[in-house]
Amino acid sequence: MSLINGLPVHVLLVHVVVVWVPLTALALVAAALWPRAARRLGPLLPLLALVALVSVPLTTQAGEWLEKHVDDDALVRRHTELGDSLLPWVVGLFVLAAVVWWAQRRAGAQPDQDAELRWSALPVRIVLGVLSLAVAVGAVVDVYRIGDSGAQAAWHDAFSKTATGTKDDS
Repeated sequence: MSLINGLPVHVLLVHVVVVWVPLTALALVAAALWPRAARRLGPLLPLLALVALVSVPLTTQAGEWLEKHVDDDALVRRHTELGDSLLPWVVGLFVLAAVVWWAQRRAGAQPDQDAELRWSALPVRIVLGVLSLAVAVGAVVDVYRIGDSGAQAAWHDAFSKTATGTKDDS
């Protein structure tokens, strides 16, 4: 798949990554730090992470196709290099989302013990919270860096800093 309705697929798929990765990161941190959030999100948390995970290689593949169809440029090469760095972060989001979901599900499945105390035990929450926060921040920062480099590659020298049209700006 290379074009949809005349537009490069990469240009369309990138919006999925830009929305789903930060959304997944936010949901993961909330679920890792607050057992109530983990209970409410339930299986939605790993499903969010799965969508984010699947969208990254699809977007990267579409970007590699697009790279072959644009002029060779240092900004495009930089964007391509940065784009390859996101998958490990999103794999981390997915793994942690699955662990948080599993831990919450397991705690809820043992009614003979106080599930709230088991799930909210300080060491578990600290480890999952710190790992989730680190991976979430890394993923979101990487999405920002990749997106910024892509915007610079796409828009540098593509517009005038002064108005050139004949529209009435009043």
